[in-house]
Amino acid sequence: MEDVSSYFGAMVFNDEAMRLRLPKDVYRQLKQTVGEGKDLDIDIANSVAHAMKTWAMENGATHYTHWFQPMTGITAEKHEAFISPQGGGRVIMEFSGRELIKGEPDASSFPSGGIRATFEARGYTAWDPTSYAFIKDGTLCIPTAFCAYSGEVLDKKTPLLRSMEALSEQAVRILHLFGKNDVRRVMTTVGAEQEYFLIDKKDYEKRPDLVLTGRTLVGARSPKGQELNDHYFGALRTRVAAYMKDLDRELWKLGIYAKTSHNEVAPCQHELAPVFISANVAVDQNQLTMELMKKVAERHDFACLLHEKPFAGLNGSGKHNNWSISAEGGVNLLEPGDNPRDNAQFLLFLVAVIRAVDDYQDLLRVSVASAGNDYRLGGYEAPPAIISIFLGDELTEILEGLSNGEDVSGRGEAQMKLGVHVLPPIPRDTTDRNRTSPFAFTGNKFEFRMLGSSFSVADPNTILNTAVAKSLKDFYEELKDADDFESAVQDIVRRTWQEHRRIVFNGNNYAPEWVSEATRRGLLNLKCAPDAYDSFLLQKNIDLFAEFHIFNSVEMHARHEILHEEYSKTVRIEAVTLVDMMRRQVIPAVSAYTDRLSKAVADKRAAVPGLACKAEVGLLTSLSGDLDELLSRVEVLDGMNSQSASLSGSELSHWIHDNIVPQMEAVRDVCDRAELKMDKEAWPYPTYGEMLYYI
Repeated sequence: MEDVSSYFGAMVFNDEAMRLRLPKDVYRQLKQTVGEGKDLDIDIANSVAHAMKTWAMENGATHYTHWFQPMTGITAEKHEAFISPQGGGRVIMEFSGRELIKGEPDASSFPSGGIRATFEARGYTAWDPTSYAFIKDGTLCIPTAFCAYSGEVLDKKTPLLRSMEALSEQAVRILHLFGKNDVRRVMTTVGAEQEYFLIDKKDYEKRPDLVLTGRTLVGARSPKGQELNDHYFGALRTRVAAYMKDLDRELWKLGIYAKTSHNEVAPCQHELAPVFISANVAVDQNQLTMELMKKVAERHDFACLLHEKPFAGLNGSGKHNNWSISAEGGVNLLEPGDNPRDNAQFLLFLVAVIRAVDDYQDLLRVSVASAGNDYRLGGYEAPPAIISIFLGDELTEILEGLSNGEDVSGRGEAQMKLGVHVLPPIPRDTTDRNRTSPFAFTGNKFEFRMLGSSFSVADPNTILNTAVAKSLKDFYEELKDADDFESAVQDIVRRTWQEHRRIVFNGNNYAPEWVSEATRRGLLNLKCAPDAYDSFLLQKNIDLFAEFHIFNSVEMHARHEILHEEYSKTVRIEAVTLVDMMRRQVIPAVSAYTDRLSKAVADKRAAVPGLACKAEVGLLTSLSGDLDELLSRVEVLDGMNSQSASLSGSELSHWIHDNIVPQMEAVRDVCDRAELKMDKEAWPYPTYGEMLYYI
């Protein structure tokens, strides 16, 4: 039997490795730096660097890299060898504290929103000691932050770390008011459930759209999709099971708590869920998870698809961001306890989240907006674009009771008996789950379900942390001098619920009636990514980030520009890819097929004069019409691509959404129609049925 504990975290310079290799005083000071947010001393860094290098070399590493997360949404790394020339053709292996603390990649080649010009290249990476270094492919990877020479933030890690500190500071002050004076630090915990597709690598390589854009730009429906619900939690196919086991091993070596794997709803779709950990580490580990999913897939002759909507007509892939708040010692501040009605501390933190989500629903929508996620949100597989909270009946009744001055007790734990004597009674949760809700309370955490599968989870958690910190800060200012603390807490809970209850909806978010009801409540319905991005620079949002030193105005405007630019570039790449596929493969294939039909009709009529050949002529006429229409629509799309070159920024992304996206769908409609009329061998690409059901 495999002993996972014997190699779990073997490739991580974790707490155990540091405790064994660092001098006791250095280890203690490093732990204080991490635990209490103290500044890092260079002597400590030198000692850590030496121990880290020795450990890495013992595990086969010859290089190191500052591993950072620029605004591309993926990770970046520049590899440096440990060697240092010593003359006479000799080298020694060196790695100093300064090399550990600081690196210098080219900042002008990453998205910067205008902060860095091409001739302004210098940027810096800075060691993040709160996230363990690890070895990947023979290289010591050191998690780092990334900033410009002028000091502006150019990554996703730094704002997250700032937001975690902001929330910790405000939460600690609140807890001290409750008499928890021993609490010095509060952290947010995250568990990012990751959905993905696996298809045969040979099919993937034959689809330019999958290779270049991550999704199928064309593809007619398969005779069978997900109608029978027979894939969800179904028995794993042998190849898939082998892949999952291999992936688990690689993740466990890197100290990633991969816990749950199963089939998802769509054919070839799967999910991996980890154990919850600190938000910062969870973000790093999710980036590693996505990278390893793709690498391990290649070993098994799979392609791993992380796009939000790889296949039309099937469920897309999301990433469920399970978020909670914990004090030192692992005390969950969102744990209702046996009697939530009398748990004032829990209720205060609960309404802090409710207020934060209501006040900054636009920012949360921005954090999950992308060209890919536009195809998924609201598609009866994912929450709609309207932000709302699911609390469940019990908590809603308690808050309503407090609001109305009524005494409403919690329901407590119930049990279900299944009517079979040999089956034990099952404890029943106090509330059901609502998988249609964008932001659902699930017992002692909130599940933010709107993220797309390819997303970094840094941005949503940065916004959540900062918005909740704002609620807690305002609560503290009101409570710190209260004559009657308990009454003041009750008053805040009551008033906050009354002012922000509109954001809570426990019903079916897919129901058409909810759209009109949400409008009546005054909730935002930012249906597409460009609409969402435009709300980012509202003054209230600029003020929020400035108040907690997350972003300054320059950084916010830069991020706004990057968001619009990324959307426009993504769709443009798709549009150009689609034009090329139609001109180079689909149109020639349809033309060749109609030539064959035409020749077949001529040959038959030559053999049997006067033969009608109704089937062949009908198909020939239909496909010839499709071919003419397809060519016409492709020409229009190509013209739109050229026309868009004169626009930029928000104007460009909106124009692309309103014009190019629907024209791409128009091209697809004709192409998919033609595919269903063609001989399978004559069609240039693997079909949906082949990709989804033949692995």
